Order: sequence, then structure tokens, then C-alpha cells
Amino acid sequence: MSDPHKTSLLVVISGPSGVGKDAVIASLRVMHPDFFYAVTATTRPMRPGEVDGHDYIFLGAQRFDELVQQGEFFEHAEVYGRRYGVPKIGVRQALADGKDVIVKVDVQGASTIRSVAPDAMLVFLAAPTEEELVRRLTSRKTESPDQMALRIATAQGEMEQAHWFDSVIVNETDAVEQTVARIVEAMEARRADAPDR
Repeated sequence: MSDPHKTSLLVVISGPSGVGKDAVIASLRVMHPDFFYAVTATTRPMRPGEVDGHDYIFLGAQRFDELVQQGEFFEHAEVYGRRYGVPKIGVRQALADGKDVIVKVDVQGASTIRSVAPDAMLVFLAAPTEEELVRRLTSRKTESPDQMALRIATAQGEMEQAHWFDSVIVNETDAVEQTVARIVEAMEARRADAPDR
């Protein structure tokens, strides 16, 4: 149940590939079902266990292009040859209804959202160490060695972008609930600092 007197927040959760964004969002969904979770659209193939419309909205390249042309994405980008975009539908309505909105994007997407929604709260999820990030990336075994090398190099570059985010939260190994608690604490601190509307 949303509180109409509460300042609603647009919270962007970002960080390098492999840092655990999906696990953190899944835990947030369980612990805070009252938040609105924007579902990212993508042209990449569905991975085992993923559900269309819940984990991602899986689209063909042509349909993705149509939505871009219609201006239906909050932001969109190409990552590792696949396209990702945050649909506008739902986000604006949820904010208007006083709900906090959670959006998960890569670092490039976070930069785009900062430019179009300067009031958004940008949260950077970091791994405890670079070695742990590499271990998490390689443990998925979903990419070829060449793709993995590209992902590792990109992730290392993304770690260097943390300084321009509003909050940097370390996603410690096997401590997702602790990470979620820190995100919610950061949200409440941000809300306390926000001017009354």
C-alpha cells in the first residue's frame, strides 16, 4: 500500500555484470513487494529458469526497434551485442501513485537515466573485491572464453564509474539480505533529505 504523502523515489540499481544485481532485485521483491519493479526489455535469448515478463521482457530486434521509434523506452542501450531498454509504461504511473520504483540497468543505462531524470537515486552495487567479481562472472558458464574476457574487461571498467553514483553498496558474498537492507536504508536517508512536495 503506497502512502500518498510520502515522496516516491526512482531508484536505479546498477553495477558491473556479475555483481549480483538479479539476486538483489529478487530479494528486494520478496522483502518489499510494495515497490514497483520496472522489467527491462531485451533482445538477448532467455536463460534457463527465466520467465518472460518477470525477469525480462524478451523481444525480437524488430519489435525493439519499433518501441525505440515510438519513444517508449526510458533509456535503451546495446550491451555485448544485445539490446536492453527500460519501458516507460508503468514507471511514471507508479511514481504518480506514490510508489517507489526500482529500475535495474547497466552503468551506461544509469548515466542515461541520470540525464533524463536528475532526481533519480543511483545505487552502484560493487563486489567485495575484483577477484570475487571475476569468480562470480566465470561461475555462470554462460559465455564463450572470448565473451567472458570481454565481460571481465567491461566489468573492470564499470567498477571505475562508481564515484558518480549517489550510493555505493558492496554486495558481500552470500549476504544478499544485508545488501537489500543497506539499499532500503539509503532510500530512507534520501527520502529524509528530499524537500517536501
